[in-house]
This record gives sequence, structure tokens and C-alpha cells, in this order.
Amino acid sequence: MMKLLNLFIAASIPVLKVLLITALGSYLALPRIHILGQDARKHLNEVVFYVFNPALVSSNLAETITYDNMVKMWFMPLNILLTFVVGSLLGWIVIQLTNPPSHLRGLILGCCSAGNLGNIFLIIIPAVCKEKGTPFEASEDCTTYGMAYASLSMATGAIFLWSYVYNIVRISSRSSTTEPRFIDLPISSRCSEGSAVEEPLIQNQPLDDSSKKLLVLEEDADSCSPPCIRTQLRPKVPTAVRIGAFVKSLNLKSLFAPSTIGAIAGFAIGLIPQIRNLMIGTDAPLRLIDDSAALLGNGAIPTVTLIIGGNLLKGLRGSELKKSIVISIVLARYIVLPLTGILIVRGAVKFGLVESDPLYMFVLLLQFAVPPAMNIGTITQLFGAGETECSVIMLWTYVLASVSLTFWSTLFMWLVA
Repeated sequence: MMKLLNLFIAASIPVLKVLLITALGSYLALPRIHILGQDARKHLNEVVFYVFNPALVSSNLAETITYDNMVKMWFMPLNILLTFVVGSLLGWIVIQLTNPPSHLRGLILGCCSAGNLGNIFLIIIPAVCKEKGTPFEASEDCTTYGMAYASLSMATGAIFLWSYVYNIVRISSRSSTTEPRFIDLPISSRCSEGSAVEEPLIQNQPLDDSSKKLLVLEEDADSCSPPCIRTQLRPKVPTAVRIGAFVKSLNLKSLFAPSTIGAIAGFAIGLIPQIRNLMIGTDAPLRLIDDSAALLGNGAIPTVTLIIGGNLLKGLRGSELKKSIVISIVLARYIVLPLTGILIVRGAVKFGLVESDPLYMFVLLLQFAVPPAMNIGTITQLFGAGETECSVIMLWTYVLASVSLTFWSTLFMWLVA
């Protein structure tokens, strides 16, 4: 019982750190303080997107990733891919059950699939390595290897986030602004000439007499023009054409978002010995570049956490978001995903895909239990769609994360001990 209590205390410390910084961000965003107002958060988001996040990803990868580490951690990118696949499936189920507006579907899929795979780990891993009573305290290299795991998790998560979630939020935000195309047809011409094709508002099939749904405009009392039929034209589009249009609509430039470019640079520096010797180490001739990137990257975690605290304040004011959507996302992220993660990781260990390293297994398990990625808020602000709803979702998921993360971290450490 005492060992379990020690694990619980060790798991709660990093979560409390995140909550304290988040609370400070909410305080700074109060109207009477107005340091982190809406405009300030928007500008800070752009700085984080273009400067802090790429510097953080590249510097951490360059310093901690080596060829030997990559061979050992080959399963981690696959594990993260599985979190996105399972999360997307759960998000699709949430959409089917709650029937949200079209502009929120990408947000729901993103919140269910994309977890906070970077900032949370950079806070939790060093904390659990320092705490007594954890399965990792006996390892002298706990922090070093832990930062390597956290860096690879952050880099891989950033690639999936900006290539997948960015595009689905962008597409759903655009679809909400697309209005159906209507035409007005006079009744007399339709009946006499038979040139108008009657089509339903939803299906692409002719209407029978019992289910006609035509919007008839009343004839103006002072006008001699006949009444009109307003109908929606939706020509049938071949499936191949639809698939081609969807692929063309994908913003492939987002694959090379600043964070992705930072990840590529970090991998190149860490894995190529000649470049690594030039930039990494106390005697490296170009160590100034890495030190500068690390200095910028250190500002990413507190800045993003402060921004999310300011955004949570907007969530406190409420919105028209259905409670069932928030509850479903919480159940998906904090119950179904972690249970699925236990099955996947323990199965990988059983079949020899993952070494029985307690810290490595802990990180793999924790990737299924973290709250939604903070950068989802940045994405919604970039497109100006679902910002308030995202704030509400982030509010409740991060408030409940204090309980969920503590519980799952304690359980995971007990499982890998």
C-alpha cells in the first residue's frame, strides 16, 4: 500500500505543475488583467507555431536521438500511429452518436485522435525520474533516455498532428461555409415544358408524389409573376471524382509545417555523426546554433501552457456545444484509449516487439492516456472555426486530466514495475 501511495504522489507532481501554469494563464486572460487577451493569444500562437515549437523539437531530437536509440525505439512511431487510428475510430463513433454540426467534426476527430505527446512528456518524465518510489529511480540514465523518448514522441506526434488533424479541421471548417446552390423555377414553365428535374433536398433521386419537398414562394400580391419552385440541384458525381477532389483538397504543404521541418532537422543532426560532432557537445564548433535553438525551445512549454490557460477561460463562459459531445470525448480519451493501450503495449512486449524497459513501456502506455494536443487550439484559431467549442472541450479534458493522468500514471508504473 505504501508503494502504491508513493507511485500516486510521484504521478501527481507533474500534473500539478501543469495545472499551476494553466491557472496562471487563465488569470492573465481575465478582462481586468488583460495581459493574455484574445489578440495576444493569437499572436503568441503564431510565435509558438513558427518559432518555439520547431526549435523545441529540433533541439531535443538533435541532443538525445542517436542511431542506437532509434533502433531501440522503432516501435514508438507505430505506437503513436495506433493512438491516432484508434482515436479516429472512437471520434467517428462520437460523431455518429452525437450528430454535431459539420464544422465541428474535424475538431472532434482531432481531440479524440491527437494527444498531447510533447509538452506533457517533457514535464512528466523528468519529474518521475526525480521522485522516489518509482520503478525508474535506480536508473542513472533515466532523464537522458526519458528525454529521448519524449523528444521522439513529440516529433512523431507533431508530424501526425500537422498532416492529419490540420487537414481534417481545415476541410470541416470550409465545408461549414459552403452553402447549397438553389435555383428558382416558375411553376408554369416547369409544368408546361417539363424541363426542370425535380430532386430532393438530400437524396439524388426523383421524388414521388407522396414525398415532394418543394419550397413554394408565395406570389406577391402586387406582382403578376407566377409563384416559383425553389429546388436544389445536386448532380451525381462519380466516386472516383469525389476521391480525386478530396485528395486535391488536402493541404500537403502542412506536411512541411515548421514543427515537421524542425523534426527533420533534428533527426538529421542526431543521426548523422559528422553533423552531430559539429553542433552537439561542449567542444562542438557550431554548438552556438544548438544552444540558441534550445534556448528558444525552452519557451515553448510555458508559453503553450499559458495560452491554453487563457483559452480555457473562454470555455468557462460556455457555448452551445452539446454536453454529450464533451462527455463522449472524455470517455474516449480517458477510458477506452488507455485500456486499448494496455492491450497493445502488453501484446507488443509478449511478442518481443518491445524490450522490457520499464521507462520505455511507461512512455508507450502514457501515449494512450494524455489529454488532447494543445496545438488543436492553435489550429482552430488559424482557421477561425470552432474556437469557442475547442475551449470548452479543452477546459473539461484538462480539468479532468488532473485526475485521469494521476490514476493512469500510477497504474502504468505499477504495471511496468
